[in-house]
Amino acid sequence: MAVAQARNGSVPLINLLRLKGVPILQQLHLEERLLRTSSDNWCIINDGTTRPTIVMGISGKPKELLETDVVLRDGIPVTRRFSGGGTVIVDQGTIFVSFICNKDAIPGLQSYPQPIMSWSSLIYKNTFQGIGDFGLRENDYVLGNRKFGGNAQSITKNRWVHHTSFLWDYEVSNMGYLKMPDRALEYRQARSHVEFICRMKEYISRSKFIDRTMNAVATYFVLTALEEPQDIHNPSASKFQPSTRLLTTHELGEPTHLRNTATQITL
Repeated sequence: MAVAQARNGSVPLINLLRLKGVPILQQLHLEERLLRTSSDNWCIINDGTTRPTIVMGISGKPKELLETDVVLRDGIPVTRRFSGGGTVIVDQGTIFVSFICNKDAIPGLQSYPQPIMSWSSLIYKNTFQGIGDFGLRENDYVLGNRKFGGNAQSITKNRWVHHTSFLWDYEVSNMGYLKMPDRALEYRQARSHVEFICRMKEYISRSKFIDRTMNAVATYFVLTALEEPQDIHNPSASKFQPSTRLLTTHELGEPTHLRNTATQITL
């Protein structure tokens, strides 16, 4: 029945791509390429990434957001993504869910940040039905008054991407790489990183979260499961040149003992 509706145009199709442990840089390259070169709707779920990596929004300034001396000392990669939003550190405890859609994919949805954010919250409200106290607070997903999901968006003339990093688990020590933001969200109330965020694993298993999210997406789309693209691990296989990239030590500010080097942090 759903397929017949999709063919008649009443229910949109979306390609579902499930990944596991794909490095976040490669995932962001793929998302940017699909945003700018594909005409299909996509939902990408990546269950964890490889080594800890800091991901900044397109306009983020390392010196204002990061403890750069410690980041460089420990060799933590810093990626500047193509979308807006804040700064996060991600690792194997992070689950990523991304939507890449045509602006007319959801009937009546305006392709502006707040409407897209509000629409996405309805999906996760369904996911967390009966589990915790889910809410949308100042562009964050929260359980109670603690953040567990950070969001970012990029909107073009005809398409948009909305992607979320979910803290299923995290290492407390990794929070030390991030500075307290100068312009903190009002509901944060000057809480430290550890006081401000929570672990999803205290509420739901990884597999249950992913399964329930796919079921929630299926209330808006007909899902078509696809295999992993062959060139996801080889960005050079595509002529598309993504803007998402790793920052160099020079861009991070180079502490005193590294001022005479210009090496790039690599994965």
